[in-house]
Amino acid sequence: MVTNTPASKCVWRAPPLEDYKLNFDAGVFLDQQCSGFRAIIRNSNGEVMAGMLAKGPYVHSSDEAEVMACRRAIEFSKDAGFSRLIIEGYSLNVMRALSDPTKNRPLLGHIYDDIKCNLRGM
Repeated sequence: MVTNTPASKCVWRAPPLEDYKLNFDAGVFLDQQCSGFRAIIRNSNGEVMAGMLAKGPYVHSSDEAEVMACRRAIEFSKDAGFSRLIIEGYSLNVMRALSDPTKNRPLLGHIYDDIKCNLRGM
């Protein structure tokens, strides 16, 4: 389940008992010509079940960094064996694009397609 409310605009709420919450974020480091991704998965008690930090390629926009962070976080959660996730990110643009199947995304469409393909298997 992808919510279209960015995590920065709300207070963290626990997922239902059988679900987990995946929060992800990205940063752009101009001086190092790279991006960085982080993700955390929590259970309904707020306990950390898994976490990830990863270095990414140089990107040209915060939306590009956020959508790449989302893809990497979903791949990580799938590899870690989590299948029932509520996904939250900081970028309203990314979260809206993921929750709207009709949204036209010509620039980053291939990354959104990857994310949606990964989500189908969960």
